[in-house]
Amino acid sequence: MRFDHAGVATDDAESLAFRYEDLFGCQIAHEEWFDGMRVLFMELENGYFELLEPREEGTISRYLEDHGAGLHHLAVETDDIEAALERAESAGVDLIDEEPRRGAWEHQVAFLHPGSTGGVLFEFVEH
Repeated sequence: MRFDHAGVATDDAESLAFRYEDLFGCQIAHEEWFDGMRVLFMELENGYFELLEPREEGTISRYLEDHGAGLHHLAVETDDIEAALERAESAGVDLIDEEPRRGAWEHQVAFLHPGSTGGVLFEFVEH
């Protein structure tokens, strides 16, 4: 498995993208509207920042209400998401997604419950 991206919840993806461009020299590699959110991927040499700006009520808008802007999740790329989920479950990790689902960029994704992973929301991504 490899690091894929860090998901960052924000009320203003465009402003944060300009800030990250200035700070890290990264550029927008991909933008889409997905699941009630504006999603911007900022490309780094070894992964991405995924900026998540809610445009309607949903998971990220609730996260912002409860926690404010900041790190939402870390994503790990896998070549076999179903095997990764089986491995996690065998290790005693609670799964949010028992089956992969469609994510941004049409990738297959599945989330692990942060209560089982030291308080970190992890996402498996299969490109």
